[in-house]
Order: sequence, then structure tokens, then C-alpha cells
Amino acid sequence: MTASVSADSASIRRVALSSLLGTTIEYYDFLVYGTMSALVFGTIFFPDSDPAVATIAAFGTLAAGYVARPVGGILFGHFGDRVGRKSMLVLTMVLMGCASFLIGLLPTFASVGVLAPVLLVALRVIQGVAIGGEWGGATLMVAEHADPDRRGMWNGVMQMGSPIGSLLSVAVVTLITLMPDKDFQAWGWRVPFLLSVVLLALGIYVRLSVTESPVFEQAHESPSAARAPLVEVLRRPRNLLLACAVGIGPFALTALISTYMISYATQIGYSRTDVMTALVVTSTTALVTIPAFSAASDRLGRRVVVIAGAIGIVCYAWPFYALVDTGSYTLFLVAMMFAQVLQSMMFAPLGALFSEMFGTATRYTGASMGYQFAALLGAGFTPLIASAMLADEVSSTPLIVIAAGCGLVTILAIWRVNETRGRDLAHE
Repeated sequence: MTASVSADSASIRRVALSSLLGTTIEYYDFLVYGTMSALVFGTIFFPDSDPAVATIAAFGTLAAGYVARPVGGILFGHFGDRVGRKSMLVLTMVLMGCASFLIGLLPTFASVGVLAPVLLVALRVIQGVAIGGEWGGATLMVAEHADPDRRGMWNGVMQMGSPIGSLLSVAVVTLITLMPDKDFQAWGWRVPFLLSVVLLALGIYVRLSVTESPVFEQAHESPSAARAPLVEVLRRPRNLLLACAVGIGPFALTALISTYMISYATQIGYSRTDVMTALVVTSTTALVTIPAFSAASDRLGRRVVVIAGAIGIVCYAWPFYALVDTGSYTLFLVAMMFAQVLQSMMFAPLGALFSEMFGTATRYTGASMGYQFAALLGAGFTPLIASAMLADEVSSTPLIVIAAGCGLVTILAIWRVNETRGRDLAHE
């Protein structure tokens, strides 16, 4: 018995590490793009536009990646439910790493004209497809290996890939932005993308060492395994729609306090270096809050933790931007850190929650689609909409409305979700 428990513990630790590394790498690549969209892509890929239009165009390419994420969720979800979780995870990692590396090699508009932004969008779409399949597979590998009573805690380990990836991307970009602006515009922006090939090699090495999900293997042998997981999910779409709506709040807040905050804060007087440093602080905060709230969801329930964070952001949206608008860097840091706490409360339980909302035969497809459509609606279009709304006048009012409104959507959706904590994943 002791040897079996020890083997199971070693297995879940290895799976959790693999999922953590994979998610870290994919979020690093994905978030580096978002940061560069705010800092430089408008200038080097859309130089004929005025600054406001160039920023909107750059964030439009950012949105293209989010549009592609549900496609990745459907594509890899289908084969993940039919063939297996592990093989899809290796493939998504290779796609993401290669696309990011190639972005670092792209010619600019000055070199090849309109072909440059076309290639940029194409690679961004590949990134989106890859990350659309990554999250679902990584989440399910952890959830389906973990003990039901600790499923939230182990998913919290995997979910830390998001802030670690963000932390790595912000740290690398912060160092690069210290170079002279001329060098940064000319070649420095490429470095974070080229570095992704090193992370890719490490991630593949670890990911190949894990075993396939035991829950999937058991279900795959059953004659009742779904032949068309997407059709099965759409036949009874209630859980898919609820999962999507629950995720809108945390994703919108992520976009507002990370990607779009770079643009907004520099417009109202903060230096680029100060904003990047604040993002490092918020990512570090998430390293503590995500595992803490994930573990709390094992004790209190998924619904309680998510709804507390959603109510929090509805109440905090105006004070948040009031603090940011003071121009005080200390208050700016405090505002960002508390916003990150609320975001983590909404975000941390999602891996376990979405895994428990779908049966094994359709879990990869259903969880991925719910998560990725939430990412598209909550984060994909938020920077683009915000840029368009603030093109003529810089004001925090539209941003307050977006944050509070998306938080309200999450409240209404999670209220309709039945508590899933401890659900048997092998039971359809």
C-alpha cells in the first residue's frame, strides 16, 4: 500500500510539473506578443497609421490569436478525447514554440511592406490554435491523475504557469527595454521571441516523460466513448455556455491589468519601466494567490471562491482606476496587487471546475471550448475595444464599465453552476 501511494504521489508530481512547465512556456510566448503589441508592433508593422490607429491595429493582431484559441480547443479537444491527452500536449507545445521563434525572425513593414503584418497575423493565429489546445490538455492531465479531495490544489500548481509565464515575459521585456530605444526598435524586440526555443526544448523533454491519463485510458476502452465530442458537447450546451460566461470576468481583468495597462498607464504619465516593474509585482502576487485560492476551493467549493472574487471586482472597479489615476506609483502598485488578488480568486478554481463540468468522453473538448471562448470574449477583444473607446480621449470610465460589467457576467453565470467539488471524473 505504501509503495503504491508513493508511486501515485510521484506520478502526480511529475504530471503537475510537466503541465506547469508547458503552461509556463505557452503563456510566456503568448504574453510576450501582447506586451510587444503595446510597446512596438504598432510602429514597426503598421507605420503608415497615426499612433492611435497603429495601436488599435496592433491590438487587432493580438485579438486574432484569441479568435484562434477556440479553434484550437475544438481541434485538439477532438483528438485529445479520441486519441489521448499526452500526444496533443506535445504537439501544442511544438506549434507554440516554433511560431514564437519565427515571429522573432519576421521582416518589418519597412523591409517587405504589407507582407510583414500578414505574416505576423498568420503566426499569431498559429499561437492561438496551440494555446487553445494546451490549457485543456494540461488541466485534464492533472485533474485526471489527482486525488478528488486535492484536485483543486494540484490544478493550482498547473495554473501557476500563467503568472510564471507572465513573470518571465515581463522580466525579459523589462531588461530589453533598458537598451536604447533605437536598438530596441531595430532588433531588441526580437530577443524574447527567439529565447522561446530554449524553453521549448526543456518543455518537450519533461512532457515526454509523463504517462497518459488513467481516467482517459479507462474511458477509451469503453464502447460508449464519443465518436464526435464536439457534437456531444453542443447537443447539451448548458455547461459549455456557463463555463464560458464564468471565465469572462477573470479574463477581462487579466487583459486590463496586464496587456492594456501598459498602454493606458504610459498615456497618463507613468514611465514604461515603472509599468513593467508593476507587472512583475502583480505576477509575483499571483504566484502566491493562485495556489492559495485553488487549495481553498477544495475546502470551500469552487463556486464560493469564484463568486467572492467576482463580487470583489464589481465593487473595486472604480476605486482601482481612481488609485491608478492619482499618478502616485505607490498607489498604482497597491491598486494592481489587489486587482490581481481578485483576479486570482476568479481564475484559480477554473481548472478543477471546468474539468468537473464535463464527462471523460467530451472533457477535453468541453473544458477547452468553455475556457477559450471565455478568453476570446473576456481578454481577446478587451484591449481592442478599450483602445477604440479611448482613441479620442484618455479616460478610465470605459475601463471601469468593462471591468465591473464582466465581473457581473461571472456572478450571474457561477450562480447557475452546481457545485462540482470532489466529483468522480470517471463517472459520465
